[in-house]
Amino acid sequence: MALTQEEVRHVALLARLKLADEQVATLQTELNSILGHIDQISQLDLAGVEPMVHAIPLVNSTREDVPVPGLDHERALANAPQRASDAILIPRIIGPEADA
Repeated sequence: MALTQEEVRHVALLARLKLADEQVATLQTELNSILGHIDQISQLDLAGVEPMVHAIPLVNSTREDVPVPGLDHERALANAPQRASDAILIPRIIGPEADA
């Protein structure tokens, strides 16, 4: 199944892409090549082949999620550059000064 230039333009429109004429011709060639490969794959006899998500088995390499106690309040604030009683003070990053 070969795509026409009009079909390529339609796909570009759906993807919200603005293409020049030479880009349409290039994409027509590339998309037709991709569709040719898909056609070859669809002709394979896959009877008895189990569907799979990955070609190789995956093993979760992350550690088990185990809750641990967090920092106490004073230790969490120990390296704060500025504090206001029990909070960290940070510079204002939004507001009227940001518009100036």
